[in-house]
Amino acid sequence: MSVCKHQDPRIHAIQSRIRVVPNFPKPGIMFQDITTLLLDPKSFKDTIDLFVDRYKGKNISVVAGIEARGFIFGPPIALAIGAKFVPLRKPKKLPGEVFKQEYDLEYGSDCLEMHIGAVEAGERALVVDDLIATGGTLRAAMNLLERAGAEVVECACVIEIPDLKGKEKLNGKPLYVLVESR
Repeated sequence: MSVCKHQDPRIHAIQSRIRVVPNFPKPGIMFQDITTLLLDPKSFKDTIDLFVDRYKGKNISVVAGIEARGFIFGPPIALAIGAKFVPLRKPKKLPGEVFKQEYDLEYGSDCLEMHIGAVEAGERALVVDDLIATGGTLRAAMNLLERAGAEVVECACVIEIPDLKGKEKLNGKPLYVLVESR
């Protein structure tokens, strides 16, 4: 589900602040660069506010952010809705025991890790990242949280690349995005 571009004037400003970088990090990839969004405090705040408006009062106790750009959007959302923030990291970045989940990317493969004990059984979780492409990263994040006993309520991304059909990998789990890729 996307925010209707015609109903909220903030969406156009957010989309206009996302730079598209052709052939990065590999030939044929149209990289959706959110760093230019972060340079505009109003658009960055509007991005966070749109997510907070959606999730406030939904009894979400965990906001899980995917390394690295999920770390930008996840913590302010978590603070605003009164949830804890759980980082989902690349391999060997977390000390102690971890759950591991391998996954495929649009342009390769990777692995996510989460501390054992970071999430308790029965907690309601939101997964946050900047973008959904093939859906592999979000699916891996959901798997980690569900293995810990959490209920994944929804996945939230700033950008979706609809042509890659990533939401199909979410097994029917709701996806909320603000804008589609250009």
